[in-house]
Amino acid sequence: MSVGWLRACALVMLGLFSVTALAKDKTAIVIGGGLSGLTAAYELQNKGWQVTLLEAKPSLGGRSGMATSEWIGNDKTQPVLNKYVSTFKLSTTPAPEFVRTPGYLIDGEYFSAADLATRQPATADALKRYQKTLDDLARSIDDPQSPAATSTLHALDQINVSSWLDKQNLPATARQLINQDIRTHYDEPSRLSLLYFAQQNRVYRGVSDRDLRASRLVGGSQVLAQAFVKQIKTIKTNSPVSAITQDKDGVTVKVGSVGYQADYVVLAVPLRALNKIALTPALDAQHLAAIKGTNYGWRDQIMLKFKTPVWESKARMSGEIYSNAGLGMLWIEPALKGGANVVINLSGDNARVMQAFGDKQMVDQVLIRLHAFYPQARGSFTGYEIRRYSTDPSMGGAYLAYGPGQISKFWRLWERPLQRVTFAGEHTDTLYPGTLEGALRTGQRAASQVEDLAAGKSFEPAKVVPAAAAAGAAGAVAAKKGNFFTNLFGGSDDEKKPEPVKAPEPAPAPAAPAPAPAPAPAPAPVEAPKPAAPVKTEPAKKAPAKPAAKKPAAKTDAKKAPAKPAAKKAEPAKKPATKPAATPAPAAGTDSKAQ
Repeated sequence: MSVGWLRACALVMLGLFSVTALAKDKTAIVIGGGLSGLTAAYELQNKGWQVTLLEAKPSLGGRSGMATSEWIGNDKTQPVLNKYVSTFKLSTTPAPEFVRTPGYLIDGEYFSAADLATRQPATADALKRYQKTLDDLARSIDDPQSPAATSTLHALDQINVSSWLDKQNLPATARQLINQDIRTHYDEPSRLSLLYFAQQNRVYRGVSDRDLRASRLVGGSQVLAQAFVKQIKTIKTNSPVSAITQDKDGVTVKVGSVGYQADYVVLAVPLRALNKIALTPALDAQHLAAIKGTNYGWRDQIMLKFKTPVWESKARMSGEIYSNAGLGMLWIEPALKGGANVVINLSGDNARVMQAFGDKQMVDQVLIRLHAFYPQARGSFTGYEIRRYSTDPSMGGAYLAYGPGQISKFWRLWERPLQRVTFAGEHTDTLYPGTLEGALRTGQRAASQVEDLAAGKSFEPAKVVPAAAAAGAAGAVAAKKGNFFTNLFGGSDDEKKPEPVKAPEPAPAPAAPAPAPAPAPAPAPVEAPKPAAPVKTEPAKKAPAKPAAKKPAAKTDAKKAPAKPAAKKAEPAKKPATKPAATPAPAAGTDSKAQ
C-alpha cells in the first residue's frame, strides 16, 4: 500500500509540476491599448495565456471615436464587430432609413440626396457617372486580397486618384463633393494610390446601404474599448515601450528601466509609433522603408456641442453630410446628456495646412461658417472637443491610406510574424484597414499566430515574384496651397490646376500570402496563472471619446464586400461619395473611419 501511495503522490506532484511549467511557458505581452491590442489580449487570455498589456498613454482605446454614437453594419457585413457587441451585451438601436444616404451642404444650403436629383440635376448626374466609373474600375479586381495580380492592375498603383479624377471631366461642385468624400475616408486624392482606392471599393462592392448602416452603437466605439478593458487582468498604462529584444528563449520588453519578459509579443501600434521602438534583431530594409514610407490619412476631428439643434429637422440624424466649400464632412447626432452635437472631419490637405493654428482659432472658423448657415448657432453653442490624430506622436496619422507605388512595395508585409513578434492594428488588415472591423480582425489574427508559433508553426517570408512590365504611370498631382481661409474646409487646389510631378518607380508586385484564418468565437474568460515577471496591475482608464468611424473614427465606415470573396467574408467600413460609409479606424487602436 505504501509503495502504491507513494507512486500516486509522485504522479500527482509530476502533474502539478507539468501544469505549472506549461502555464509559465504561455506568457505574452501586448503592446498597444487600442482596439486591436485589446482584442489580442482578450483572446489570448481566454485561451489560457498569461497576458500583460502595455499602453504608452494614460488612457486606453487608441483611435476609437469621439462620437457618442456609432453607425455599424449587421452580422453579414461586420461579423467580428457584431460578435463582440453581442458578447459584451452592448446596447444598439436600429438605424432610421434616412441615415443610409448622404446629405450635402452646397453653398450653405442643405440638400438631401433626393433634393440634389431634382434641384441640382447636373451635380447629381455627375456623381452617378463618377460612381459608375469607379464601380467599373473596382470590378476589374478579381481578388481584393491580391490587387496587383496583373500588370494592368499593377500599373494603377503608380497613379494617384486626383490624376484619374481629372480625366472624368466632372463639374466643379461634383468634383468638390467627391474630393471631400475621398479625403474624409482616405486622404487627399493627390496622395492616394488609384489601385488602393479601387481595391477598397471592390471590397464593398455589392453591399447594400441597409446592411452597412443597420444600427447605432450607443455611446460610440469607446464603449467597446471599455468592455474589453474590464475583461483584461493585467494592464499597465503610462508605459511607453522603448525596446524589444528577442532571443531563442523569449522576448524582453523595456519600459524605462523596467524589463518585462514573455514568450511572445503582439505589437499593436501604428507604424509611426513602431518607429520609436528599438528591435533586436533589427527589422530588415523593407520593413524599415514601410514604417517611414507608408502614407497615413490626415485628420482633425472637432465636436461642436449645442444646447438645442439649430439645423433643419431633416438633417437631424443624417449619417454624413458633405460640403462643397463650407464645413468638410460632418454628421449630426444626439448628445448623451441632452442637446445635440455636430462632429466635423477636417481631412487631407485641409487638415495639414491647419497644424499651425490653435484649437480655439480652428473652432472659431468652423463656428463662423456654421453660424452663416444657421444664425442660431452661436447662441446655442456650449463647447467643443478636438482630436488631432496626425500630430499625435503616438499615432502619426489617422489610418492607413496607401500612396502611389506603396502597394507594390509593402502589400501584406505586416501580416507575417517576425520570430516571436506578431503584428496587429488596422494597417495590417487586407480588406478593412482603417475601420473597427479591421482592427478587431487583426487582434484575432495576431492572437491566433501567437498560438501557432507556440505550437511550432513556421511562418516563411513571402517570396517576391516579379510582375510583368507595368504600363506607363500617370504623373502625380501636387496639391497647391491656396488662401487659407478660402481653402480651409472646401478642399485643396487639386480641384483646380494640377501640377504633375514624377511618379514613383514601379516595383515588383509581391505574391500575396494565404489569407488569415477566419475568426473563431471567443470562449468565456478563464482564470490565467500569475505573470512570470512581477507586474503590478494598474487600473485601466476609459477610452477617449472618438468615433469609430476609418476612416480615425470618421474611417465610421463600412465597406463593400467582394462579389467573389477571396477567402473570407467581406466585412465593410468605407464607401464612396454617393453612398454612406458605415463604421473605420480608428485606427492602433483602431479605428474606424467612418463618420
